[in-house]
Amino acid sequence: MATNNQSLQPHLLCRPGDIAPLVLLPGDPGRVLRMAKQLDSAKEISFNREFRVVTGKYQGQAVTICSTGIGGPSTAIAMEELIRLGAKIFIRVGSCGASQKNIKIGDMIISDSVIREDHTCLDYVPLQFPAVADRNVLRSLEDSAQKMKARYHVGPTVSVDALYSPLTKERKNYWAKFGALAQDMEAGTVLTLARVKGVAAGSILLVVDQEGEKNISAKIARYSSQAQSGKGELVELEARAVKVALAALVNLKK
Repeated sequence: MATNNQSLQPHLLCRPGDIAPLVLLPGDPGRVLRMAKQLDSAKEISFNREFRVVTGKYQGQAVTICSTGIGGPSTAIAMEELIRLGAKIFIRVGSCGASQKNIKIGDMIISDSVIREDHTCLDYVPLQFPAVADRNVLRSLEDSAQKMKARYHVGPTVSVDALYSPLTKERKNYWAKFGALAQDMEAGTVLTLARVKGVAAGSILLVVDQEGEKNISAKIARYSSQAQSGKGELVELEARAVKVALAALVNLKK
């Protein structure tokens, strides 16, 4: 492992040799530890700010899990530093709110593309630049979900910046008319930045609130409470989504 402080990434506090080419990107630092239970020989490399980094092995392949925090800015920082350290394939594993009534809590959403209502990547490329999943990552996620007989949907999703803004709700309803499946806050940055930087990326999201629910905040709070305790249906479904993503990564490496 390198010891030169010049190679130490300033936010992740990781060096060359710490990061695997295959990376999962959850938002929540607490989720990293839950996800790491599915790895062999998992070791926490660092935990600074919103960035918790664990590296281990899954079916013999080295995998890193790195939290991004909430939203595009911190996600872009994580990806920039991970790429500098040799990361090649990214899969965002997060949560989302459904935009279509046929999508239920516990379903998985695999984004084939993201409608960019977030703004971080405007500092990289113009808005017209598409946020599109790498086709091999997309195919591998679909194959993995099918083999595990998961309930999943494939299609466009929306990424936003301000969860509680009235404009965000308007945009969600607007894009739902054009077939958007769900809404999150990070996938747009992950897919766009990966394309710009010449690496591969995809996204799989667990639905934690349904379209038409009157108290969405309560649904999100329910997921957060279960995550804190490590018990509950949503935590079990989260573990299944992680397994789908891990299997997809391993298949891509073969």
